[in-house]
Amino acid sequence: MFSSDRVQMRRVFVDAWRKYRNHEPLEPLERLIAEVVRQHPEYHPLLATDAALLQRDFGAEDGQSNPFLHMGLHISLQEQAGSDRPIGIRDLYRQLIGRLGDAHAAEHRLMECLGLNLWEA
Repeated sequence: MFSSDRVQMRRVFVDAWRKYRNHEPLEPLERLIAEVVRQHPEYHPLLATDAALLQRDFGAEDGQSNPFLHMGLHISLQEQAGSDRPIGIRDLYRQLIGRLGDAHAAEHRLMECLGLNLWEA
């Protein structure tokens, strides 16, 4: 997962989802990835396709967001909240969940801010 190689990073998502579907044992990171994928049924067919997916560019002009970026942002937010880094994010995350009543929806709200910051960077 911690690689600068796009194909290797994407392969981790594909492999974790395959192992989840086949009821194979998962490492902790694979469980986290599989749970995020499970929450995104719109990506299930995509992750079950051929290896061309690993090389594919997901540009805004295609009208489709990058599923790996989207799911990676979910994981990043969960990791930030879990470690409370930056300090205070855990409480803000919990407050937003309380207000919206759904962790997934809260992550989507936070991802809008994170995505904008990444775009501006």
